[in-house]
Amino acid sequence: MRIAIIGSGSVGTALATSLLRAGHEVTFGVRAPDPAKPNEASIAHASAGAEVVILAIPFEAVAETVRAATGFEGKILIDATNPLGMVDGGLGLTMGFQTSGAERIAELAPRARVFKSFNQTGFENMADPAAYASQPVMFVAGDDPDGKATVLSLVADVGFEPVDAGGLRASRLLEPFGMLWIELVRKRKFRPFAFSLQYTA
Repeated sequence: MRIAIIGSGSVGTALATSLLRAGHEVTFGVRAPDPAKPNEASIAHASAGAEVVILAIPFEAVAETVRAATGFEGKILIDATNPLGMVDGGLGLTMGFQTSGAERIAELAPRARVFKSFNQTGFENMADPAAYASQPVMFVAGDDPDGKATVLSLVADVGFEPVDAGGLRASRLLEPFGMLWIELVRKRKFRPFAFSLQYTA
């Protein structure tokens, strides 16, 4: 599958590593492509040639990115961002429970098929989920059934246990869940760790 990852930072690079390992084609969409890097293209060009687009950028850059890609029309758009900012003197979510970053993206890109995933753990886990004895879990939220099947499959290809969390509205829960991982890493020094599901026999 042809996948465009918007952003070539830690999260984007980690996802590219796992997706390439699974046999997918990956192009990075960036503001200023490096001519010496054949896997980089402009945001518009990378998105136009992709079947799936993953947003792996700071949330504050989302609106500009959506404009650069002319709204990601018709694309499966996976939102891997968290709307982070300084809240009450520390890093926190700038929205939540009444709406979500993913729902805001869906408003900005109404002709895209928007899903929330890859926001609930750190980049090192995205690069190598197989490092854990128990397979880490990754939830997916979105409203389009056919698109969701594709996203769940990609989550499995990366190496996570994919779980359907419901409609895009569930992003209001998944973004705070991602914040919990961040809090445990930053304040409790849990790294490396990942969430997983355990079932009774």
